[in-house]
This record gives sequence, C-alpha cells and structure tokens, in this order.
Amino acid sequence: MEFRAQTRFVRVSPQKARLVLDLIKGRRVEDALNTLTFTKKRVAAKVEKLLRSAVENANYLSTEKNVDVDLDNLYVKHAVANDGPRMKRIRPAPMGRAYRYVRRIAHIEIALAERGKNGADLATVVGEERSQAKAPVRKTAARTKKKAVTKKFAGKKTAGKR
Repeated sequence: MEFRAQTRFVRVSPQKARLVLDLIKGRRVEDALNTLTFTKKRVAAKVEKLLRSAVENANYLSTEKNVDVDLDNLYVKHAVANDGPRMKRIRPAPMGRAYRYVRRIAHIEIALAERGKNGADLATVVGEERSQAKAPVRKTAARTKKKAVTKKFAGKKTAGKR
C-alpha cells in the first residue's frame, strides 16, 4: 500500500527540487531523513517536512484505520517535483527597456511503500530494472538490415571503385 503526501506552490524551481529528491528515492525512511538533515540545499527542509508528513499518514492509517503497516520497513517509492504556475516578473534594463524573467514554482509529492519481509520490494522503484526481467538481445535484426543494405547497392557502381 502507498502512503502519500504532497505540498503545492513551493517557491523553488522544480529542477532544484529534483536534485534533492533524487538523493532519497529508493531509500529507507530513516536513511532519507538522515540524508535530508545534512543536505545543504534550501529545499531540503521542505522535503524533510513532507517526508515526515507521509510517515505520519502511514502511522495514522495503521492506528486509526487498522491497516497493517510496519513503519520500520517503509521506503521512498516515488518522489517527484512537477511544475506549478510561473510568475512573470520584469527587471529594469538600460535605455528604458525591460527584461522579463520567470519565477518558477514546484508541486512536490512523495509516496512511501513497505518492503517485504525478506528485503524484497512489495512494489518496484521507478527507474530500477530487475536483472531477471531482462529480455535477451536479438542480433538477427542487425544482420537482416545489413543484408538489405548490401543487396541495395550490389549492382550499382560507386565513384570510389574504379
């Protein structure tokens, strides 16, 4: 089961927020909180508050709604920073002109999930590949393409060969 928390209209660019979110994706909650505590980015404090909110959401569901959740096995399954509305601003420029610039806003959301008892994920982490699920690489497509190219130019004379 997923436990989510989101914050909207954070005054930071989504690109800067993604730098911090990439540090905690796939980590256990304790490790993620420790990482955020010692990260020197300004948005890390807001992400830490959001992560604590997601843990409290899981705690609430486990106590009040009788959902079986082990808070020690939670990990960050999903963490994204999406674009919010942009604020257009104007800066004075030389000779009476004006330069426009944009202040970006982010919507940040975090989803937590519970790991299995043997350490395996109950849900897969975004961007993580499983070694068992890899399909065998086919080389026949490359060979047939090469044959088709050689057949195409087989009867034609080229300028280089005289």
